[in-house]
Amino acid sequence: MAVKLRLRRLGRKKKPFYRVIAADSRAPRDGRFIEEIGYYNPLTDPMTIEVKEDRALYWLSQGATPTVTVKNLLRKKGITLRFDLMKRGVPDEKISEELKKWEVLQLERQKRLEAKKMTAKERKAEEARKKAEEKAEEKAAAEPAPEAAPENPEAQG
Repeated sequence: MAVKLRLRRLGRKKKPFYRVIAADSRAPRDGRFIEEIGYYNPLTDPMTIEVKEDRALYWLSQGATPTVTVKNLLRKKGITLRFDLMKRGVPDEKISEELKKWEVLQLERQKRLEAKKMTAKERKAEEARKKAEEKAEEKAAAEPAPEAAPENPEAQG
Protein backbone atom coordinates (compact mmCIF):
# COMPACT_ATOMS: atom_id res chain seq x y z
CA MET A 1 0.00 0.00 0.00
CA ALA A 2 1.45 3.36 -1.07
CA VAL A 3 0.88 6.04 1.55
CA LYS A 4 0.72 9.70 0.60
CA LEU A 5 0.75 12.78 2.78
CA ARG A 6 -1.82 15.09 1.22
CA LEU A 7 -4.50 17.67 1.88
CA ARG A 8 -8.15 16.94 2.59
CA ARG A 9 -10.42 19.88 1.78
CA LEU A 10 -12.96 21.04 4.32
CA GLY A 11 -14.82 24.31 4.79
CA ARG A 12 -17.55 25.77 2.69
CA LYS A 13 -17.66 27.22 -0.78
CA LYS A 14 -14.86 29.74 -1.38
CA LYS A 15 -13.71 29.34 2.25
CA PRO A 16 -11.25 26.43 2.11
CA PHE A 17 -9.74 24.76 5.15
CA TYR A 18 -7.46 21.77 4.75
CA ARG A 19 -6.35 18.90 6.93
CA VAL A 20 -2.98 17.27 6.32
CA ILE A 21 -3.56 13.53 6.28
CA ALA A 22 -1.77 10.26 5.63
CA ALA A 23 -3.88 8.24 3.19
CA ASP A 24 -3.69 5.36 0.77
CA SER A 25 -2.83 6.80 -2.65
CA ARG A 26 -5.86 5.03 -4.18
CA ALA A 27 -8.36 6.62 -1.77
CA PRO A 28 -10.32 9.68 -2.95
CA ARG A 29 -9.20 13.17 -1.90
CA ASP A 30 -11.87 13.67 0.75
CA GLY A 31 -12.45 9.98 1.40
CA ARG A 32 -10.92 7.37 3.66
CA PHE A 33 -7.61 8.20 5.33
CA ILE A 34 -5.24 6.57 7.80
CA GLU A 35 -4.31 9.45 10.12
CA GLU A 36 -4.73 13.20 10.43
CA ILE A 37 -1.39 14.86 11.16
CA GLY A 38 -2.24 18.57 10.96
CA TYR A 39 -4.18 21.37 9.32
CA TYR A 40 -3.66 24.30 6.97
CA ASN A 41 -5.75 27.47 6.71
CA PRO A 42 -4.79 29.62 3.69
CA LEU A 43 -7.31 32.38 4.47
CA THR A 44 -5.63 33.79 7.58
CA ASP A 45 -2.90 36.39 7.22
CA PRO A 46 -0.30 34.95 7.57
CA MET A 47 -1.58 31.51 6.66
CA THR A 48 -1.90 29.02 9.52
CA ILE A 49 0.02 25.75 9.31
CA GLU A 50 -0.05 23.27 12.17
CA VAL A 51 1.56 19.83 11.78
CA LYS A 52 2.33 17.14 14.35
CA GLU A 53 6.04 16.94 13.70
CA ASP A 54 6.61 13.51 15.22
CA ARG A 55 3.81 11.92 13.16
CA ALA A 56 4.97 13.60 9.95
CA LEU A 57 8.51 12.34 10.56
CA TYR A 58 7.13 8.87 11.29
CA TRP A 59 5.20 8.72 8.02
CA LEU A 60 8.14 10.11 6.03
CA SER A 61 10.41 7.47 7.58
CA GLN A 62 7.89 4.78 6.62
CA GLY A 63 8.15 5.85 2.98
CA ALA A 64 5.09 8.08 2.62
CA THR A 65 5.43 10.52 -0.26
CA PRO A 66 4.08 14.03 0.29
CA THR A 67 2.26 15.87 -2.48
CA VAL A 68 3.86 19.04 -3.82
CA THR A 69 1.70 21.30 -1.64
CA VAL A 70 2.25 19.26 1.53
CA LYS A 71 5.97 19.14 0.78
CA ASN A 72 5.99 22.97 0.61
CA LEU A 73 4.07 23.18 3.90
CA LEU A 74 6.47 20.78 5.60
CA ARG A 75 9.37 22.81 4.25
CA LYS A 76 7.90 25.99 5.74
CA LYS A 77 7.66 24.30 9.14
CA GLY A 78 11.24 22.93 8.93
CA ILE A 79 10.14 19.30 9.04
CA THR A 80 11.82 18.34 5.76
CA LEU A 81 15.12 19.82 6.99
CA ARG A 82 14.90 17.78 10.19
CA PHE A 83 14.00 14.63 8.24
CA ASP A 84 16.90 15.09 5.80
CA LEU A 85 19.36 15.61 8.65
CA MET A 86 18.01 12.56 10.49
CA LYS A 87 18.27 10.50 7.31
CA ARG A 88 21.94 11.46 6.96
CA GLY A 89 22.61 10.28 10.52
CA VAL A 90 23.44 13.69 12.00
CA PRO A 91 23.43 13.75 15.84
CA ASP A 92 20.45 15.35 17.62
CA GLU A 93 22.54 18.24 19.01
CA LYS A 94 23.70 19.20 15.52
CA ILE A 95 20.13 18.92 14.20
CA SER A 96 18.85 21.31 16.88
CA GLU A 97 21.66 23.79 16.06
CA GLU A 98 20.83 23.66 12.36
CA LEU A 99 17.13 24.17 13.07
CA LYS A 100 17.89 27.23 15.23
CA LYS A 101 19.98 28.71 12.41
CA TRP A 102 17.16 27.97 9.98
CA GLU A 103 14.59 29.65 12.27
CA VAL A 104 16.74 32.79 12.49
CA LEU A 105 16.99 32.88 8.69
CA GLN A 106 13.22 32.47 8.41
CA LEU A 107 12.60 35.36 10.80
CA GLU A 108 14.95 37.60 8.81
CA ARG A 109 13.21 36.59 5.59
CA GLN A 110 9.81 37.36 7.11
CA LYS A 111 11.02 40.81 8.21
CA ARG A 112 12.29 41.56 4.69
CA LEU A 113 8.95 40.52 3.19
CA GLU A 114 7.01 42.67 5.65
CA ALA A 115 9.25 45.66 4.89
CA LYS A 116 8.70 45.13 1.18
CA LYS A 117 4.96 44.83 1.75
CA MET A 118 4.89 48.04 3.80
CA THR A 119 6.78 49.96 1.12
CA ALA A 120 4.21 48.83 -1.42
CA LYS A 121 1.41 50.03 0.87
CA GLU A 122 3.20 53.33 1.41
CA ARG A 123 3.58 53.77 -2.36
CA LYS A 124 -0.14 53.18 -2.87
CA ALA A 125 -1.00 55.65 -0.11
CA GLU A 126 1.30 58.27 -1.67
CA GLU A 127 -0.32 57.78 -5.10
CA ALA A 128 -3.79 58.13 -3.59
CA ARG A 129 -2.74 61.34 -1.80
CA LYS A 130 -1.34 62.81 -5.05
CA LYS A 131 -4.55 61.99 -6.92
CA ALA A 132 -6.61 63.67 -4.21
CA GLU A 133 -4.40 66.78 -4.42
CA GLU A 134 -4.77 66.90 -8.23
CA LYS A 135 -8.55 66.66 -7.97
CA ALA A 136 -8.60 69.46 -5.39
CA GLU A 137 -6.44 71.65 -7.68
CA GLU A 138 -8.73 70.97 -10.66
CA LYS A 139 -11.76 71.85 -8.58
CA ALA A 140 -10.12 75.08 -7.38
CA ALA A 141 -9.16 76.04 -10.96
CA ALA A 142 -12.70 75.41 -12.22
CA GLU A 143 -14.33 77.64 -9.58
CA PRO A 144 -13.94 81.42 -9.95
CA ALA A 145 -11.83 83.02 -7.28
CA PRO A 146 -13.93 84.99 -4.75
CA GLU A 147 -13.23 88.71 -4.62
CA ALA A 148 -11.16 89.80 -1.71
CA ALA A 149 -13.27 91.43 0.99
CA PRO A 150 -11.78 94.33 2.93
CA GLU A 151 -10.20 93.29 6.15
CA ASN A 152 -11.60 96.12 8.28
CA PRO A 153 -15.20 97.08 7.35
CA GLU A 154 -15.10 100.21 9.54
CA ALA A 155 -12.20 101.69 7.61
CA GLN A 156 -14.31 102.07 4.43
CA GLY A 157 -17.15 104.04 5.89
